[in-house]
Amino acid sequence: MAPAHARAEAPEVDRDLVVRLRLAIARLGRRLRQQTGEEITYSQLSALGSIEKRGPVTLGTLAAVEQVRPPSITRIVANLEEAGLVARQADPGDRRIVRVEVTPAGRELLRRGRIRKDAYLAARLAALTPAEIDLLRQAASVLERLLEVELG
Repeated sequence: MAPAHARAEAPEVDRDLVVRLRLAIARLGRRLRQQTGEEITYSQLSALGSIEKRGPVTLGTLAAVEQVRPPSITRIVANLEEAGLVARQADPGDRRIVRVEVTPAGRELLRRGRIRKDAYLAARLAALTPAEIDLLRQAASVLERLLEVELG
């Protein structure tokens, strides 16, 4: 079932702007994901980044953060563990609880991917005029605000 915000009709806005933004953001996101240069799926990369951000995390929490079902996150984490990118550890307070954390190899993979993505974007920005850069700086602030509203 779709979230409540997805079922509601969109408020009256410039439909062309909505479509253009959706497509541009999706394309940019796809191109940035392609810059990872690693043999890792987008789902695995997303989970790895979430684990890094939150520190040792349970699979249940990770499934909620990634908005996937527990069996899916179990498979994702198993693949990451097999690749040496995450390690499981028992919770010191309750040995039945298992947490996963990023290994040094996982941190290095994330670091390399971020460097490649930043370089890709920087090269594209270098081709723009100072006025276009200023406009993008303003747009970035607006996009960040859009995301904050969503997280509310």
